[in-house]
Amino acid sequence: MKQNVAILLFDEIEVLDFAGPFEVFAKTDELLGYETFNVFTVACPGPAGMAAPKRPIRARNGLSVNPDHDFASCPAPHLLIVPGGFGTRALLKNEATLSWIRTTAASAELVMSVCTGALVLAKAGLLDGLRATTHYERLELLRQLAPGTEVVATERYVDNGRILTSAGISAGIDCSLHVVERLLGPAAAAKTARQMEYRWK
Repeated sequence: MKQNVAILLFDEIEVLDFAGPFEVFAKTDELLGYETFNVFTVACPGPAGMAAPKRPIRARNGLSVNPDHDFASCPAPHLLIVPGGFGTRALLKNEATLSWIRTTAASAELVMSVCTGALVLAKAGLLDGLRATTHYERLELLRQLAPGTEVVATERYVDNGRILTSAGISAGIDCSLHVVERLLGPAAAAKTARQMEYRWK
């Protein structure tokens, strides 16, 4: 059975934070005969408190993205990905989104953040007692938001078992390939990295 991979989208999201993981999981699915991952995007509530599936998300530097789902229509994910970017500042105050992340993470098999998405996981209370990383410019803020978390400054990604965090932007690709390796084996991850011409490991 294909595993659902849900990628959270929000205004002022960093483009590669979501596009990198999307490419990894979608490319793996393609290379393995479309039998592994069902990758989709989900929009968090906008300024008016509602997010229709067709409400465009304005990513960092002006890219417009049309999400597949809102919170109400989102299928239950096996893997939930919370990217980062300038827009995470607003998410830290968006209780509707934080509540959805908590509820969705509780039933997901894996939860992964990219870049400052770790700040959102911290605010949602998901990093207590764990090791975590984020963009190098936001390590101190992560320490402030998650005083019970061991903040790691020297690793591309940190795997706690069920919850994973990656460092800034392109590190989300590394973490995604790591997840592919965990779920499908090293050959699948290597095949995807080679097809993407990405220097992994």
